Amino acid sequence: MSEQQPESHDDSFDEFDQIVAEESDRDPDLAVIAAGSRTLRAQAGPPLGDPVPDVPTDPEVAQALREVEQELSGRWGETKLEPSVTRIAALMDVLGEPQRAYPSIHVTGTNGKTSTARMIEALLNAFELRTGRYTSPHVSSVTERISLDGAPITAERFVETYHDIKPYVEMVDAAQEFRLSFFEVLTGMAYAAFADAPVDAAVIEVGMGGTWDATNVIDAAVAVVTPISLDHTDRLGSTPGEIAQEKGGVIKQGATVILAQQPVDAAQVLLKKAVEVDATVAREGMEFGVVTREIAVGGQQLTLRGLGGEYDGIFLPMYGAHMAHNAAVALAAVEAFFGIGADHARALDVDTVRKAFASVTSPGRMEVVRRSPTVVLDAAHNPAGALVTAEAVTEAFGFSRLVGVVGASEGKDVRGVLEAFEPIFAEVVVTENTSHRAMPADELAAVAVEVFGVDRVQVEPRLDDALEAAITLAEEEAEYGGAGVLVTGSVITVGEARLLLKRG
Repeated sequence: MSEQQPESHDDSFDEFDQIVAEESDRDPDLAVIAAGSRTLRAQAGPPLGDPVPDVPTDPEVAQALREVEQELSGRWGETKLEPSVTRIAALMDVLGEPQRAYPSIHVTGTNGKTSTARMIEALLNAFELRTGRYTSPHVSSVTERISLDGAPITAERFVETYHDIKPYVEMVDAAQEFRLSFFEVLTGMAYAAFADAPVDAAVIEVGMGGTWDATNVIDAAVAVVTPISLDHTDRLGSTPGEIAQEKGGVIKQGATVILAQQPVDAAQVLLKKAVEVDATVAREGMEFGVVTREIAVGGQQLTLRGLGGEYDGIFLPMYGAHMAHNAAVALAAVEAFFGIGADHARALDVDTVRKAFASVTSPGRMEVVRRSPTVVLDAAHNPAGALVTAEAVTEAFGFSRLVGVVGASEGKDVRGVLEAFEPIFAEVVVTENTSHRAMPADELAAVAVEVFGVDRVQVEPRLDDALEAAITLAEEEAEYGGAGVLVTGSVITVGEARLLLKRG
């Protein structure tokens, strides 16, 4: 296999090259480590509303959903894993291989997976494909994890799907050394629901890693790898390169790989994997990327370079440079899904692309849920995610006074998260969510005091008290108009805060 050289199309390519060069501190020159890889180079939805479902109004349905959740919670949780796809493969076998009834786009990485998956879904919907999307974790309701055409399946359908596959789950449980886990059963439900719908395409986000993740019983024609950084180091590895080794397991024979900007060691691993399986590679900053980005009211205005050409006038109703990069990755993934850059030397219809991106939402990711003062929710839970969130908040809002509400999970690099936010938080209120995995507020406070100093830390173990305290702090010193609150540290914390603030 040989590396194709860039083709000179027009002056816009020179502009793109200049932007790539200006971002060299963020995007290592992957060309020097891409020797031997085959590069993909082109020749050339409806509004979703609030995607977080409310509690079912029918008492019987609500009770049935609670019973299913209780049964699922009795299984291994998502943090207890036995690295194998043996059980999920056995379940797929007895279900008749539902995951092979539709083509898939498989999304892995460390940060940005859910937002990127939502953007991919919106694009596919806009081009009139019926989609299934499987993402995790959920913000408020477990039903969010399984979506059809951009909307979570109903509680009724969730319960029905569970009971449909339950006999097969029990059959597999009886034959295996370990019972199917919570995540494995949900994955089976998603694949079965998508086959039953049926969908034209599925967008599948890995739960953790890649090779032995329960989702990895599909042979996706397009594999997406969002930026890799350190998270779940006890299971995936202690360096980006080691983590990439596990995440690269989603890259299948002859697939197209869409690579977001990566650390050099992670890129080397992923490109080597692509060579081994004769996969085609498209790299952000090389074959596609963000050409221009301007802050706009309610989001940002973008020009993206895709595999098939340039797409201008794109409004993305989301904040932060990282969301723009997610959009570029999503666009390239959908182009590759449609064969653009390989089979076709053309671009997608730009008006349809604009319509799709304008409809994108991502709950709990730079989401404004209240004004006066402004309250922003973001599920950053590792240092890399916290850094890009801090940059995005600073750029998009310019608060004169920002107060943080942080609730984290046990086992996370909370010091790294707090250090990322320290420059932008005037004060921080540490708290805890209701999950059994929540880090006790007092333990989190001890780390926060070391990072912020005792005068800038307040402890409120109850999340509702923490939100009230943060809003009060934000309004002090007559800075009401320029004050803000950022709730972060965990998807669970953000989800519970979202429920409290939406109902308040």
